[in-house]
Amino acid sequence: MTVTTLTGVLAEHVKAVNAFDTDAIVSTFAEDALVNDVRREFWGIEAIREWVIRELVGDKVTLEVTEILDHHGDTIVRARYDGEYDKTGLPDELILTNYFTVRDGKIVTMIVIRNEPVS
Repeated sequence: MTVTTLTGVLAEHVKAVNAFDTDAIVSTFAEDALVNDVRREFWGIEAIREWVIRELVGDKVTLEVTEILDHHGDTIVRARYDGEYDKTGLPDELILTNYFTVRDGKIVTMIVIRNEPVS
């Protein structure tokens, strides 16, 4: 099912990322959360904090949400990514898919994937 707006912790998460606010980003995650980004796993709040500092805030990453889907209680968010990261080999318009699982108002799983179009 397509959803038109992000709410709750996911809206807070995107707002915090776009504001480059480390503490606000980290506060959206559960203590034992998992982030998988570029096929690397970051387990727990301290590992996630280091990832946020280095790769979101440090690279001034911004997200422009392009699609939101609800899938059996999980939320799939496609977003146009930009920032000061190394863009070598990446398309001019980088759309990444974020798969979120939220429990008790916190992100417990976030998987970020650059999907290939299905032909």
